[in-house]
Amino acid sequence: QVQLMESGGGLVQPGGSLTLSCLASGFSFKSYAMTWYRQAPGKDRELVARIGETGDRPRYNDAVKDRFTISRDNVKNVLSLQMNNLKPEDTAKYYCRGEYTEWWGPGTQVTVSS
Repeated sequence: QVQLMESGGGLVQPGGSLTLSCLASGFSFKSYAMTWYRQAPGKDRELVARIGETGDRPRYNDAVKDRFTISRDNVKNVLSLQMNNLKPEDTAKYYCRGEYTEWWGPGTQVTVSS
């Protein structure tokens, strides 16, 4: 059974940092490119970042480029998202997903507010 479980969200002030984690199980994690998505209230879910199977070819949404870093640990089956210089517009629920799959975690809420 495929499971993706995000953690690490919370309330942070503008300019602060958070690191999100996604623990994967039930599938060959190292065989899939992985992605982070987010969805803000009233908005469509959007792709935030993507990383290749071996940690190569990271790609980012222009809105987070140079502030967020995606990484993965194929031994521990963990996908991470380091988020720096957070802005109020980063407020959303963040999800991990296996690329080209319908495997989604329940998400973790990130709120950026003073």
